[in-house]
Amino acid sequence: MRRVLERVRTEPGLARNTVVVVALVAIAGVVGGIILGNQRLVAPWSDRLVVTADFPATPGISPGNGQEVRIAGVNVGDIAGADVAPDGHARLTLSLEPGHRLYQNATLVLRPKSPLNEMYVTIAPGAPPAPVVSSGYQFPITSSERPVQVDEVLNHLDDNGQRMLTSLLAESDVALTSARADLPAGLDATTAVANHMRPVAEQLAQRKELIRRLITALGQIAQAVGGDDQRVRTLAAGLQTTLHSFGTHQPQVDQTLAELPGLLAELKRSTDAVHGLSDQLDPTLHNLADASDRFPEALHDLRGTADKLDAVVGAADPFLDAARPVVADLRPFVGELSTTLPELHAVTQRLDPMTNALLPYLPDLAAFTVQTRSIVSLEDSNNGVLRATAPYSFQTPPPVLGTNNGVKPLPAGVLGGN
Repeated sequence: MRRVLERVRTEPGLARNTVVVVALVAIAGVVGGIILGNQRLVAPWSDRLVVTADFPATPGISPGNGQEVRIAGVNVGDIAGADVAPDGHARLTLSLEPGHRLYQNATLVLRPKSPLNEMYVTIAPGAPPAPVVSSGYQFPITSSERPVQVDEVLNHLDDNGQRMLTSLLAESDVALTSARADLPAGLDATTAVANHMRPVAEQLAQRKELIRRLITALGQIAQAVGGDDQRVRTLAAGLQTTLHSFGTHQPQVDQTLAELPGLLAELKRSTDAVHGLSDQLDPTLHNLADASDRFPEALHDLRGTADKLDAVVGAADPFLDAARPVVADLRPFVGELSTTLPELHAVTQRLDPMTNALLPYLPDLAAFTVQTRSIVSLEDSNNGVLRATAPYSFQTPPPVLGTNNGVKPLPAGVLGGN
């Protein structure tokens, strides 16, 4: 080294050339480091997670060109290799940076990064209770998905469809000629339509999720049914028996179907009647609702009445206490009175005809009473005076009272006789 340094110092121009060479080597090292850093160079000694995954197909894959592996949109590795599996599927080798954990229920999807079909792999890491994946694990084809390519769609079109698509592209070229003037307004209108269609898209997304769940459930049911042959045979035998019984009772089924229109007509009439009843019932329910609204107020008023009645009953307690001995004394009289009530009832039955008979004689009886009192009285308007009395009867009236023919006899049976 000393001889080399001595030669560089002593030989003319060698020092300058040596400095230039060292500077060029340094610049090349820096540039190479930058290039290798942008190319995501993996050092052989780095502890990376390397796994493989089977895909139905891997169009646009070019290992070693920095095609990414992403988790939640973050670049965590690259596609290190591509090969064909023994079963004919594509198998990709994925190299992930240290510190990322994958589970066996992870999902791998191959997606295009740009319209030029530049691909990358996005991974949903999965979660427990699935086991953690170690380096060298191979994900089956059921854990992976790939995008549908445009040429695959076009290959499913027939000749007419391809011709129509060609014509559509040609017409699009003509339509885009004035795109600079017309396209902005069209894009604004498209944005407005897309905003109006957003609820429809959300509903379609929900429907897609429901259909996915339905298909998954149907797959689970089919798997469960396929794993139990005895149950399938029992189900088939029961179905055969049901169909045989249905065929045997075909006339009864026909008769039932023939009676079905009449039943539907009766059901419609009953429904109409119920509808009419509901129309009549609605006012009653409204009135009942109004009554229920007023019922608390009525209960409040009734509570006040009950409080006053309680006070009245409390005030009547002394009267009731004083009346108890009187009621006790009246009990023997009431018992004796109950025995005389039948006889009293017979007597009162005869009072009505007697009263009706005496009613026409009330004026004469009043005059007779006044005259009699005047005759037998020992006084008049002039004070005391000596009077005389004379007995008489209906048969021998005195002349002053007229003859017997002037007296009105009582009707027969008034006094109980003939």
